[in-house]
Amino acid sequence: MIIEERLSTYINSLDCGNPPFLTELEEDSHRNYVPVIRRETQNLLKLLLAMNHPKRILEVGTAVGFSALLMEYYNPADCKITTIENYAKRIPIARENFRRAGKENVIQLLEGDAAEVMRDLTEEYDFIFMDAAKGQYIHFLPEALRLLRPGGILVSDNVLQDGDILESHFAVTRRNRTIHKRMREYLYELTHRDELVTSVLPVGDGITITLRRNL
Repeated sequence: MIIEERLSTYINSLDCGNPPFLTELEEDSHRNYVPVIRRETQNLLKLLLAMNHPKRILEVGTAVGFSALLMEYYNPADCKITTIENYAKRIPIARENFRRAGKENVIQLLEGDAAEVMRDLTEEYDFIFMDAAKGQYIHFLPEALRLLRPGGILVSDNVLQDGDILESHFAVTRRNRTIHKRMREYLYELTHRDELVTSVLPVGDGITITLRRNL
């Protein structure tokens, strides 16, 4: 928990909720220990979508399709969403959720390693949501920036690792040190590249909002 738990609970108590099919999918995901984006992150995404009206969205990390469906529902613009997933067991579940929601013609699911899949994509995207393996963000970044149009938004979730990101390399458990190192590299790149403007926010498990400048 990055912010004090009582404060987080109060903020979430103000939430107006989601439509029934999203609520059911979120509850089912929690029961089956499938991670979905936290309520605070959901609300920030809703705001960004309302502000930017993106017509072409790329999501890196589908899981069971909750965040793709949320972005489609709360985007004021008619949009096309491309989402990438590498975990074979979740792919048919996501496809079925898209079918049940009637969005299989709006949301395209691509199977495979995101680094490889993105290399084959050619169109520009207005909005990219990064929510896959955290240790791979730094490797996904070059292709994500190639695909993000000038003026587009890149949102990256779970970047503060429950606060561990501020710890020294040696204070982090050995099995998490590679992820810790790579995430620090990722955050440095987002905040120090001339063509990017990035805000790092303690929302959920940490989120970055990055604008690609019109240079």
